[in-house]
Amino acid sequence: MAEGTTPRIQSPVEPTSAPPEDDAYLHRRTLRRGSAGWLLLTGLGVAYVVSGDFSGWNIGLAKGGFGGLAIAALLMGAMYACLVFALAELSAILPTAGGGYGFARRALGTWGGFLTGTAILIEYILAPAAIAIFIGDYVESLGLFGLESGWPVYLACFAIFIGIHLWGVGEALRFSLVVTAIAVAALLIFAVGAFTDFQAGHLDDIPVDTEAFGASSWLPFGLLGIWAAFPFGMWFFLGVEGVPLAAEEAKDPVRSMPKALAISMGILALLALLTFFAASGARGSAAIQEAGNPLVVALQGDGEPTPLSRFVNYAGLAGLVASFFSLIYAGSRQLFALSRAGYLPRFLSLTSRRKSPYLGLLIPGALGFALAAGTGNGARMLNIAVFGATISYALMALSHIVLRRREPELPRPYRTPGGVATSSVAFVLALSALVATFLVDKDAAFMALGVYAVALAYFALYSRHHLVARAPEEEFAALAAAEAELSRD
Repeated sequence: MAEGTTPRIQSPVEPTSAPPEDDAYLHRRTLRRGSAGWLLLTGLGVAYVVSGDFSGWNIGLAKGGFGGLAIAALLMGAMYACLVFALAELSAILPTAGGGYGFARRALGTWGGFLTGTAILIEYILAPAAIAIFIGDYVESLGLFGLESGWPVYLACFAIFIGIHLWGVGEALRFSLVVTAIAVAALLIFAVGAFTDFQAGHLDDIPVDTEAFGASSWLPFGLLGIWAAFPFGMWFFLGVEGVPLAAEEAKDPVRSMPKALAISMGILALLALLTFFAASGARGSAAIQEAGNPLVVALQGDGEPTPLSRFVNYAGLAGLVASFFSLIYAGSRQLFALSRAGYLPRFLSLTSRRKSPYLGLLIPGALGFALAAGTGNGARMLNIAVFGATISYALMALSHIVLRRREPELPRPYRTPGGVATSSVAFVLALSALVATFLVDKDAAFMALGVYAVALAYFALYSRHHLVARAPEEEFAALAAAEAELSRD
Protein backbone atom coordinates (compact mmCIF):
# COMPACT_ATOMS: atom_id res chain seq x y z
CA MET A 1 0.00 0.00 0.00
CA ALA A 2 1.34 3.42 -0.93
CA GLU A 3 2.42 5.68 1.92
CA GLY A 4 -0.38 7.95 3.12
CA THR A 5 -3.11 5.88 1.48
CA THR A 6 -6.19 5.26 3.60
CA PRO A 7 -6.98 1.56 3.89
CA ARG A 8 -10.27 0.37 2.48
CA ILE A 9 -12.43 -0.91 5.32
CA GLN A 10 -14.41 -4.08 4.76
CA SER A 11 -15.70 -6.99 6.76
CA PRO A 12 -13.63 -10.16 7.12
CA VAL A 13 -16.17 -12.02 5.00
CA GLU A 14 -17.74 -9.62 2.54
CA PRO A 15 -18.13 -5.86 2.22
CA THR A 16 -21.02 -3.99 3.69
CA SER A 17 -22.89 -1.34 1.75
CA ALA A 18 -21.98 2.30 2.02
CA PRO A 19 -23.78 4.00 4.91
CA PRO A 20 -26.74 6.23 4.12
CA GLU A 21 -25.59 9.75 3.24
CA ASP A 22 -28.14 11.27 5.57
CA ASP A 23 -26.62 11.54 9.05
CA ALA A 24 -30.14 11.44 10.46
CA TYR A 25 -30.20 7.68 9.83
CA LEU A 26 -28.51 6.76 13.11
CA HIS A 27 -30.05 9.73 14.94
CA ARG A 28 -33.49 8.27 14.27
CA ARG A 29 -32.25 4.92 15.59
CA THR A 30 -30.83 5.69 19.03
CA LEU A 31 -31.71 4.28 22.42
CA ARG A 32 -31.77 6.10 25.76
CA ARG A 33 -28.29 5.67 27.19
CA GLY A 34 -27.55 5.43 30.90
CA SER A 35 -31.03 4.19 31.83
CA ALA A 36 -29.99 1.03 33.67
CA GLY A 37 -27.43 0.49 36.42
CA TRP A 38 -26.21 -2.89 37.66
CA LEU A 39 -29.25 -3.39 39.93
CA LEU A 40 -31.78 -2.99 37.10
CA LEU A 41 -29.61 -5.18 34.85
CA THR A 42 -29.47 -7.86 37.54
CA GLY A 43 -33.24 -7.67 37.91
CA LEU A 44 -33.56 -8.02 34.15
CA GLY A 45 -31.38 -11.15 34.17
CA VAL A 46 -33.48 -12.80 36.87
CA ALA A 47 -36.75 -11.64 35.29
CA TYR A 48 -35.93 -13.39 32.01
CA VAL A 49 -35.81 -16.71 33.83
CA VAL A 50 -37.94 -16.64 36.97
CA SER A 51 -41.11 -18.03 35.39
CA GLY A 52 -39.21 -21.25 34.67
CA ASP A 53 -38.95 -21.91 38.42
CA PHE A 54 -42.73 -21.93 38.74
CA SER A 55 -43.47 -24.33 35.90
CA GLY A 56 -41.89 -26.27 33.05
CA TRP A 57 -38.75 -27.69 34.64
CA ASN A 58 -40.76 -30.46 36.31
CA ILE A 59 -41.51 -32.11 32.93
CA GLY A 60 -37.86 -33.12 32.99
CA LEU A 61 -38.79 -35.53 35.79
CA ALA A 62 -40.94 -37.40 33.29
CA LYS A 63 -37.95 -37.60 30.92
CA GLY A 64 -35.12 -38.47 33.29
CA GLY A 65 -36.47 -38.92 36.82
CA PHE A 66 -35.07 -37.01 39.77
CA GLY A 67 -31.49 -38.16 39.22
CA GLY A 68 -31.62 -37.59 35.46
CA LEU A 69 -33.02 -34.08 35.80
CA ALA A 70 -30.59 -33.29 38.63
CA ILE A 71 -27.60 -34.22 36.47
CA ALA A 72 -29.09 -32.40 33.47
CA ALA A 73 -29.71 -29.25 35.53
CA LEU A 74 -26.17 -29.40 36.90
CA LEU A 75 -24.67 -29.71 33.41
CA MET A 76 -26.91 -27.01 31.97
CA GLY A 77 -26.10 -24.77 34.93
CA ALA A 78 -22.43 -25.28 34.14
CA MET A 79 -23.11 -24.40 30.51
CA TYR A 80 -24.86 -21.16 31.46
CA ALA A 81 -22.19 -20.23 34.01
CA CYS A 82 -19.43 -20.70 31.43
CA LEU A 83 -21.45 -18.86 28.79
CA VAL A 84 -22.22 -15.96 31.14
CA PHE A 85 -18.51 -15.52 31.95
CA ALA A 86 -17.73 -15.47 28.22
CA LEU A 87 -20.53 -12.98 27.52
CA ALA A 88 -19.32 -10.74 30.35
CA GLU A 89 -16.01 -10.37 28.52
CA LEU A 90 -17.61 -9.89 25.12
CA SER A 91 -20.15 -7.34 26.36
CA ALA A 92 -17.37 -5.29 27.96
CA ILE A 93 -15.56 -5.26 24.59
CA LEU A 94 -18.64 -4.33 22.55
CA PRO A 95 -21.40 -2.77 24.71
CA THR A 96 -24.13 -2.36 22.09
CA ALA A 97 -27.73 -3.48 21.65
CA GLY A 98 -26.61 -6.21 19.26
CA GLY A 99 -25.54 -8.54 22.05
CA GLY A 100 -24.72 -11.98 20.69
CA TYR A 101 -25.16 -10.85 17.08
CA GLY A 102 -22.51 -8.17 17.56
CA PHE A 103 -20.03 -10.58 19.13
CA ALA A 104 -20.51 -13.16 16.38
CA ARG A 105 -20.31 -10.45 13.71
CA ARG A 106 -16.79 -9.54 14.80
CA ALA A 107 -15.63 -13.13 15.25
CA LEU A 108 -17.49 -15.05 12.54
CA GLY A 109 -18.33 -12.45 9.88
CA THR A 110 -21.69 -11.40 8.49
CA TRP A 111 -23.01 -14.93 8.11
CA GLY A 112 -22.08 -15.81 11.68
CA GLY A 113 -23.64 -12.59 12.94
CA PHE A 114 -26.89 -13.21 11.13
CA LEU A 115 -27.08 -16.88 12.19
CA THR A 116 -26.60 -15.88 15.82
CA GLY A 117 -28.97 -12.93 15.73
CA THR A 118 -31.71 -14.95 14.04
CA ALA A 119 -31.42 -17.75 16.61
CA ILE A 120 -31.73 -15.22 19.44
CA LEU A 121 -34.71 -13.61 17.71
CA ILE A 122 -36.48 -16.98 17.40
CA GLU A 123 -36.05 -17.50 21.13
CA TYR A 124 -37.28 -14.05 22.14
CA ILE A 125 -40.30 -13.93 19.83
CA LEU A 126 -41.60 -17.46 20.52
CA ALA A 127 -41.07 -17.48 24.29
CA PRO A 128 -43.38 -14.49 25.05
CA ALA A 129 -46.10 -16.05 22.91
CA ALA A 130 -45.85 -19.24 24.95
CA ILE A 131 -45.80 -17.39 28.27
CA ALA A 132 -48.90 -15.40 27.27
CA ILE A 133 -50.75 -18.72 27.00
CA PHE A 134 -49.47 -19.77 30.43
CA ILE A 135 -50.59 -16.42 31.87
CA GLY A 136 -54.05 -17.10 30.44
CA ASP A 137 -54.09 -20.53 32.11
CA TYR A 138 -53.14 -19.00 35.46
CA VAL A 139 -55.76 -16.26 35.16
CA GLU A 140 -58.42 -18.87 34.46
CA SER A 141 -57.31 -21.25 37.23
CA LEU A 142 -57.29 -18.43 39.77
CA GLY A 143 -60.73 -17.23 38.66
CA LEU A 144 -59.50 -13.68 38.17
CA PHE A 145 -62.34 -11.42 37.00
CA GLY A 146 -64.16 -14.51 35.73
CA LEU A 147 -61.87 -14.61 32.68
CA GLU A 148 -61.05 -17.73 30.70
CA SER A 149 -57.78 -18.40 28.92
CA GLY A 150 -58.08 -17.16 25.35
CA TRP A 151 -57.28 -14.39 22.93
CA PRO A 152 -58.72 -11.51 25.02
CA VAL A 153 -56.27 -12.32 27.84
CA TYR A 154 -53.37 -12.71 25.40
CA LEU A 155 -54.24 -9.41 23.73
CA ALA A 156 -54.41 -7.64 27.09
CA CYS A 157 -50.95 -9.00 28.02
CA PHE A 158 -49.30 -7.78 24.85
CA ALA A 159 -51.10 -4.43 24.80
CA ILE A 160 -50.46 -3.49 28.44
CA PHE A 161 -46.85 -4.58 28.69
CA ILE A 162 -45.77 -3.34 25.27
CA GLY A 163 -47.37 -0.04 26.25
CA ILE A 164 -45.11 0.17 29.30
CA HIS A 165 -42.08 -0.51 27.11
CA LEU A 166 -43.14 2.25 24.72
CA TRP A 167 -43.29 4.61 27.70
CA GLY A 168 -39.54 4.24 28.26
CA VAL A 169 -36.80 1.75 29.09
CA GLY A 170 -36.11 3.11 32.58
CA GLU A 171 -39.75 2.83 33.58
CA ALA A 172 -40.00 -0.61 32.00
CA LEU A 173 -36.98 -2.02 33.83
CA ARG A 174 -38.11 -0.61 37.17
CA PHE A 175 -41.52 -2.25 36.71
CA SER A 176 -39.77 -5.50 35.85
CA LEU A 177 -37.57 -5.27 38.96
CA VAL A 178 -40.59 -4.87 41.27
CA VAL A 179 -42.52 -7.80 39.78
CA THR A 180 -39.38 -9.96 39.79
CA ALA A 181 -38.72 -9.18 43.46
CA ILE A 182 -42.24 -10.38 44.30
CA ALA A 183 -41.70 -13.62 42.38
CA VAL A 184 -38.32 -14.29 44.00
CA ALA A 185 -39.70 -13.62 47.49
CA ALA A 186 -42.51 -16.07 46.76
CA LEU A 187 -40.04 -18.78 45.72
CA LEU A 188 -38.14 -18.37 48.98
CA ILE A 189 -41.36 -18.51 51.01
CA PHE A 190 -42.44 -21.59 49.03
CA ALA A 191 -39.15 -23.33 49.80
CA VAL A 192 -39.52 -22.68 53.54
CA GLY A 193 -43.07 -24.08 53.51
CA ALA A 194 -42.28 -27.09 51.31
CA PHE A 195 -39.20 -28.16 53.26
CA THR A 196 -41.40 -28.72 56.32
CA ASP A 197 -42.90 -31.72 54.45
CA PHE A 198 -39.61 -32.84 52.86
CA GLN A 199 -38.90 -36.58 52.73
CA ALA A 200 -35.88 -38.01 50.93
CA GLY A 201 -37.91 -41.02 49.81
CA HIS A 202 -40.15 -38.77 47.74
CA LEU A 203 -37.31 -37.79 45.42
CA ASP A 204 -36.95 -41.13 43.59
CA ASP A 205 -40.53 -42.43 43.63
CA ILE A 206 -41.02 -42.60 39.84
CA PRO A 207 -41.46 -46.23 38.62
CA VAL A 208 -38.36 -47.66 36.96
CA ASP A 209 -38.35 -48.57 33.27
CA THR A 210 -36.53 -51.88 33.60
CA GLU A 211 -35.78 -52.04 29.87
CA ALA A 212 -33.87 -48.74 29.84
CA PHE A 213 -30.07 -49.01 29.87
CA GLY A 214 -28.64 -48.02 33.24
CA ALA A 215 -32.06 -47.69 34.87
CA SER A 216 -32.34 -47.35 38.65
CA SER A 217 -34.57 -45.62 41.17
CA TRP A 218 -32.55 -42.43 40.67
CA LEU A 219 -32.43 -42.86 36.89
CA PRO A 220 -35.79 -44.53 36.15
CA PHE A 221 -35.43 -43.93 32.41
CA GLY A 222 -31.78 -44.90 32.23
CA LEU A 223 -28.76 -42.94 31.11
CA LEU A 224 -30.51 -41.64 28.00
CA GLY A 225 -33.00 -39.94 30.30
CA ILE A 226 -30.26 -37.56 31.45
CA TRP A 227 -29.80 -36.31 27.90
CA ALA A 228 -33.55 -36.07 27.28
CA ALA A 229 -33.85 -33.88 30.39
CA PHE A 230 -31.30 -31.32 29.12
CA PRO A 231 -33.89 -28.88 27.70
CA PHE A 232 -35.79 -28.90 30.99
CA GLY A 233 -32.64 -28.39 33.02
CA MET A 234 -32.20 -25.28 30.89
CA TRP A 235 -35.52 -23.84 32.13
CA PHE A 236 -33.87 -22.85 35.41
CA PHE A 237 -31.57 -20.49 33.47
CA LEU A 238 -33.08 -19.93 30.00
CA GLY A 239 -32.89 -16.24 29.06
CA VAL A 240 -30.16 -14.94 31.39
CA GLU A 241 -27.91 -14.62 28.34
CA GLY A 242 -30.12 -11.74 27.18
CA VAL A 243 -28.66 -9.23 29.67
CA PRO A 244 -26.02 -7.93 27.17
CA LEU A 245 -28.86 -6.77 24.90
CA ALA A 246 -29.31 -3.89 27.37
CA ALA A 247 -25.66 -2.79 27.13
CA GLU A 248 -26.37 0.23 24.94
CA GLU A 249 -28.82 1.55 27.53
CA ALA A 250 -26.72 0.72 30.59
CA LYS A 251 -24.75 2.99 32.90
CA ASP A 252 -21.04 2.17 32.60
CA PRO A 253 -21.67 -1.13 30.77
CA VAL A 254 -18.01 -2.15 30.98
CA ARG A 255 -18.35 -2.46 34.77
CA SER A 256 -22.07 -3.03 35.29
CA MET A 257 -22.59 -5.76 32.69
CA PRO A 258 -20.15 -8.38 34.10
CA LYS A 259 -21.38 -7.62 37.63
CA ALA A 260 -25.04 -7.99 36.70
CA LEU A 261 -24.44 -11.22 34.77
CA ALA A 262 -22.53 -12.82 37.64
CA ILE A 263 -25.07 -11.83 40.32
CA SER A 264 -28.01 -12.90 38.15
CA MET A 265 -26.47 -16.31 37.61
CA GLY A 266 -25.79 -16.74 41.32
CA ILE A 267 -29.37 -15.87 42.26
CA LEU A 268 -30.80 -18.20 39.61
CA ALA A 269 -28.59 -21.11 40.70
CA LEU A 270 -29.76 -20.70 44.31
CA LEU A 271 -33.43 -20.51 43.29
CA ALA A 272 -33.05 -23.60 41.08
CA LEU A 273 -31.52 -25.63 43.91
CA LEU A 274 -34.18 -24.63 46.45
CA THR A 275 -37.13 -25.03 44.09
CA PHE A 276 -36.02 -28.39 42.68
CA PHE A 277 -35.38 -30.09 46.02
CA ALA A 278 -38.27 -28.50 47.92
CA ALA A 279 -40.94 -29.32 45.31
CA SER A 280 -39.74 -32.87 44.62
CA GLY A 281 -39.18 -33.74 48.26
CA ALA A 282 -42.42 -32.31 49.59
CA ARG A 283 -44.91 -34.23 47.46
CA GLY A 284 -42.82 -36.60 45.37
CA SER A 285 -41.36 -36.48 41.88
CA ALA A 286 -44.14 -38.67 40.51
CA ALA A 287 -46.83 -36.28 41.73
CA ILE A 288 -45.39 -33.15 40.13
CA GLN A 289 -43.75 -34.52 36.97
CA GLU A 290 -46.61 -33.47 34.68
CA ALA A 291 -48.27 -30.74 36.74
CA GLY A 292 -48.88 -27.37 35.15
CA ASN A 293 -48.36 -25.72 38.54
CA PRO A 294 -45.87 -28.03 40.33
CA LEU A 295 -45.23 -25.73 43.27
CA VAL A 296 -48.91 -25.55 44.14
CA VAL A 297 -49.24 -29.34 43.82
CA ALA A 298 -46.17 -29.74 46.03
CA LEU A 299 -47.84 -27.69 48.75
CA GLN A 300 -51.39 -29.08 48.68
CA GLY A 301 -51.30 -32.32 46.72
CA ASP A 302 -54.86 -33.52 46.19
CA GLY A 303 -56.10 -31.61 49.21
CA GLU A 304 -57.82 -28.27 49.55
CA PRO A 305 -55.92 -25.06 48.74
CA THR A 306 -54.05 -23.58 51.67
CA PRO A 307 -53.21 -19.90 52.22
CA LEU A 308 -49.61 -20.65 51.26
CA SER A 309 -50.55 -22.53 48.07
CA ARG A 310 -52.87 -19.69 47.05
CA PHE A 311 -50.10 -17.17 47.64
CA VAL A 312 -47.65 -19.21 45.54
CA ASN A 313 -50.27 -19.54 42.81
CA TYR A 314 -50.66 -15.77 42.59
CA ALA A 315 -46.89 -15.35 42.77
CA GLY A 316 -46.54 -17.77 39.87
CA LEU A 317 -48.58 -15.34 37.82
CA ALA A 318 -46.18 -12.57 38.88
CA GLY A 319 -43.24 -14.71 37.74
CA LEU A 320 -44.83 -15.29 34.37
CA VAL A 321 -45.49 -11.56 33.98
CA ALA A 322 -41.86 -10.75 34.86
CA SER A 323 -40.48 -13.15 32.25
CA PHE A 324 -43.03 -12.16 29.61
CA PHE A 325 -42.27 -8.49 30.14
CA SER A 326 -38.49 -8.84 30.03
CA LEU A 327 -38.46 -11.19 27.04
CA ILE A 328 -40.44 -8.62 25.04
CA TYR A 329 -37.68 -6.15 25.87
CA ALA A 330 -34.93 -8.54 24.76
CA GLY A 331 -36.63 -9.40 21.49
CA SER A 332 -37.16 -5.75 20.61
CA ARG A 333 -33.47 -4.90 21.20
CA GLN A 334 -32.21 -7.81 19.12
CA LEU A 335 -34.58 -6.89 16.30
CA PHE A 336 -33.54 -3.24 16.64
CA ALA A 337 -29.84 -4.04 16.28
CA LEU A 338 -30.29 -6.38 13.31
CA SER A 339 -32.54 -3.85 11.58
CA ARG A 340 -30.26 -0.87 12.26
CA ALA A 341 -27.39 -2.74 10.60
CA GLY A 342 -29.52 -3.74 7.60
CA TYR A 343 -29.83 -7.47 8.26
CA LEU A 344 -33.58 -6.99 8.57
CA PRO A 345 -35.73 -4.23 7.02
CA ARG A 346 -34.38 -0.89 8.28
CA PHE A 347 -37.70 0.66 9.23
CA LEU A 348 -37.94 -1.81 12.14
CA SER A 349 -35.20 0.07 14.02
CA LEU A 350 -36.85 3.50 14.05
CA THR A 351 -37.17 4.89 17.58
CA SER A 352 -39.72 7.23 19.11
CA ARG A 353 -39.16 10.51 20.92
CA ARG A 354 -38.82 8.46 24.11
CA LYS A 355 -36.07 6.43 22.40
CA SER A 356 -38.08 3.21 22.23
CA PRO A 357 -37.92 1.04 19.09
CA TYR A 358 -41.67 1.18 18.64
CA LEU A 359 -41.92 -0.97 15.51
CA GLY A 360 -39.46 -3.42 17.04
CA LEU A 361 -41.94 -3.77 19.89
CA LEU A 362 -45.23 -3.67 18.00
CA ILE A 363 -44.48 -6.04 15.11
CA PRO A 364 -42.99 -8.91 17.19
CA GLY A 365 -45.83 -8.33 19.66
CA ALA A 366 -48.42 -8.70 16.91
CA LEU A 367 -46.68 -11.85 15.69
CA GLY A 368 -46.51 -13.28 19.21
CA PHE A 369 -50.19 -12.56 19.81
CA ALA A 370 -51.13 -14.23 16.52
CA LEU A 371 -49.12 -17.34 17.42
CA ALA A 372 -50.63 -17.54 20.90
CA ALA A 373 -54.21 -16.99 19.72
CA GLY A 374 -53.85 -19.19 16.65
CA THR A 375 -52.17 -22.22 18.20
CA GLY A 376 -52.72 -22.22 21.96
CA ASN A 377 -49.76 -24.61 22.16
CA GLY A 378 -47.38 -23.00 24.63
CA ALA A 379 -45.20 -26.08 25.11
CA ARG A 380 -44.51 -26.41 21.38
CA MET A 381 -43.54 -22.75 21.08
CA LEU A 382 -41.22 -22.99 24.07
CA ASN A 383 -39.53 -26.02 22.51
CA ILE A 384 -38.94 -24.00 19.33
CA ALA A 385 -37.53 -21.18 21.48
CA VAL A 386 -35.17 -23.61 23.22
CA PHE A 387 -33.94 -24.87 19.84
CA GLY A 388 -33.08 -21.32 18.77
CA ALA A 389 -31.45 -20.63 22.13
CA THR A 390 -29.07 -23.60 21.92
CA ILE A 391 -27.88 -22.56 18.46
CA SER A 392 -27.16 -19.04 19.70
CA TYR A 393 -25.29 -20.38 22.75
CA ALA A 394 -22.98 -22.49 20.61
CA LEU A 395 -22.26 -19.58 18.26
CA MET A 396 -21.67 -17.07 21.08
CA ALA A 397 -19.28 -19.44 22.84
CA LEU A 398 -17.50 -20.05 19.53
CA SER A 399 -17.22 -16.27 19.05
CA HIS A 400 -15.38 -15.97 22.36
CA ILE A 401 -13.00 -18.75 21.37
CA VAL A 402 -12.30 -17.23 17.95
CA LEU A 403 -11.70 -13.72 19.28
CA ARG A 404 -9.36 -15.00 21.96
CA ARG A 405 -7.35 -16.93 19.36
CA ARG A 406 -7.42 -14.41 16.52
CA GLU A 407 -7.25 -11.12 18.45
CA PRO A 408 -5.38 -11.79 21.70
CA GLU A 409 -4.33 -8.12 21.99
CA LEU A 410 -7.90 -6.78 21.82
CA PRO A 411 -8.49 -4.58 24.93
CA ARG A 412 -10.50 -6.62 27.43
CA PRO A 413 -11.66 -4.63 30.49
CA TYR A 414 -13.02 -7.90 31.88
CA ARG A 415 -11.47 -11.31 31.18
CA THR A 416 -13.32 -14.61 31.42
CA PRO A 417 -11.95 -16.84 34.22
CA GLY A 418 -10.41 -19.85 32.55
CA GLY A 419 -10.36 -18.16 29.15
CA VAL A 420 -10.96 -20.39 26.14
CA ALA A 421 -11.36 -23.49 28.31
CA THR A 422 -14.47 -21.93 29.90
CA SER A 423 -16.12 -21.01 26.61
CA SER A 424 -15.18 -24.43 25.16
CA VAL A 425 -17.18 -26.13 27.91
CA ALA A 426 -20.15 -23.90 27.05
CA PHE A 427 -19.74 -24.71 23.34
CA VAL A 428 -19.72 -28.50 23.82
CA LEU A 429 -22.65 -28.49 26.25
CA ALA A 430 -24.67 -26.18 23.98
CA LEU A 431 -24.23 -28.60 21.07
CA SER A 432 -25.29 -31.46 23.32
CA ALA A 433 -28.41 -29.54 24.35
CA LEU A 434 -29.17 -28.77 20.70
CA VAL A 435 -29.18 -32.47 19.84
CA ALA A 436 -31.30 -33.19 22.93
CA THR A 437 -34.09 -30.97 21.59
CA PHE A 438 -34.72 -33.60 18.90
CA LEU A 439 -35.25 -36.20 21.65
CA VAL A 440 -37.92 -34.02 23.28
CA ASP A 441 -39.85 -32.59 20.31
CA LYS A 442 -38.41 -33.24 16.87
CA ASP A 443 -41.37 -31.48 15.22
CA ALA A 444 -40.54 -28.26 17.07
CA ALA A 445 -36.89 -28.60 16.05
CA PHE A 446 -37.80 -28.99 12.38
CA MET A 447 -40.21 -26.04 12.58
CA ALA A 448 -37.38 -23.90 13.93
CA LEU A 449 -35.15 -25.09 11.09
CA GLY A 450 -37.87 -24.06 8.64
CA VAL A 451 -37.97 -20.54 10.08
CA TYR A 452 -34.18 -20.47 9.89
CA ALA A 453 -34.24 -21.50 6.23
CA VAL A 454 -36.61 -18.67 5.29
CA ALA A 455 -34.53 -16.10 7.19
CA LEU A 456 -31.30 -17.32 5.60
CA ALA A 457 -32.81 -17.12 2.13
CA TYR A 458 -33.72 -13.46 2.78
CA PHE A 459 -30.20 -12.74 3.99
CA ALA A 460 -28.47 -14.57 1.14
CA LEU A 461 -30.57 -13.04 -1.62
CA TYR A 462 -31.05 -9.50 -0.32
CA SER A 463 -29.97 -8.11 3.02
CA ARG A 464 -26.28 -9.11 2.98
CA HIS A 465 -25.90 -6.80 0.00
CA HIS A 466 -27.52 -3.86 1.83
CA LEU A 467 -25.81 -3.73 5.21
CA VAL A 468 -25.21 -0.42 7.00
CA ALA A 469 -21.51 0.14 7.54
CA ARG A 470 -22.04 2.81 10.20
CA ALA A 471 -24.01 0.61 12.58
CA PRO A 472 -21.92 0.08 15.75
CA GLU A 473 -21.52 -3.67 15.33
CA GLU A 474 -20.53 -3.26 11.67
CA GLU A 475 -18.01 -0.53 12.46
CA PHE A 476 -16.51 -2.73 15.15
CA ALA A 477 -15.98 -5.56 12.66
CA ALA A 478 -14.75 -3.18 9.95
CA LEU A 479 -12.14 -1.76 12.32
CA ALA A 480 -10.80 -5.26 12.90
CA ALA A 481 -10.56 -5.81 9.14
CA ALA A 482 -8.72 -2.51 8.65
CA GLU A 483 -6.25 -3.32 11.42
CA ALA A 484 -5.63 -6.73 9.92
CA GLU A 485 -5.01 -5.19 6.49
CA LEU A 486 -2.58 -2.67 7.94
CA SER A 487 -0.67 -5.40 9.77
CA ARG A 488 -0.33 -7.37 6.52
CA ASP A 489 0.98 -4.31 4.71
